[in-house]
Amino acid sequence: MEFAYVHENVAAIRLSIEAACAKAGRDPADVRVIAVTKTAPPDIVPALAAAGVRDAAENRWQAAREKLEHQASALLTWHFIGTLQTNKVKYIAPRFDWIHSVDRLELAVALAQAAERAGRTLNVLMQVNVAQESQKHGFAPEICLEAARAIAGMPSLALRGLMTMAPQVDDPELARPVFRALRELRDDVRARLSLAAFDELSMGMSQDYPIAIEEGATMVRIGRRLVNP
Repeated sequence: MEFAYVHENVAAIRLSIEAACAKAGRDPADVRVIAVTKTAPPDIVPALAAAGVRDAAENRWQAAREKLEHQASALLTWHFIGTLQTNKVKYIAPRFDWIHSVDRLELAVALAQAAERAGRTLNVLMQVNVAQESQKHGFAPEICLEAARAIAGMPSLALRGLMTMAPQVDDPELARPVFRALRELRDDVRARLSLAAFDELSMGMSQDYPIAIEEGATMVRIGRRLVNP
């Protein structure tokens, strides 16, 4: 299968990231592009690596298995970004390096136990429901401080930052307050708990990632604009 378009997509995204960083006075090297591969076949894995992408993400274990079994999967760092049930943790913890969707303490405990059994440390992000949307998962902003305190003390977990999903809006500019609120929350929690490595902000997707970058995103999760022709 031909994936020449991946190189073109990556180049276009890099240019838009550079423009957003220039506007915000940031270094483009501080923004990590995470390719969301859920709609793509396993053979896209080597194409992403050849195009210079170093991070990939999946949101369902069933869809991730074939890609993780691909011989080129070791060329990428793998992120799990979807809603995670505790009974699936045993599959996820040994195979993914980052979990973006820690949305409750019960899940954090299960991940810590599974990571310890696997003999590894997982990088985790707390998912925050900044917009308080009833259909979305995540910690409410007002309980993030105490939740972060609890998770930071769990063995085999490295609490690295926060993640959010902005509301689906026609004008990406309308997502800016959500991204700004997550950055401010990250800064507050980091200062209050003296968490030196609590730096990451996973926010922004295909429709709004330049705005997220202007507001401080360190990870942007890009699917259709990257993996589709």
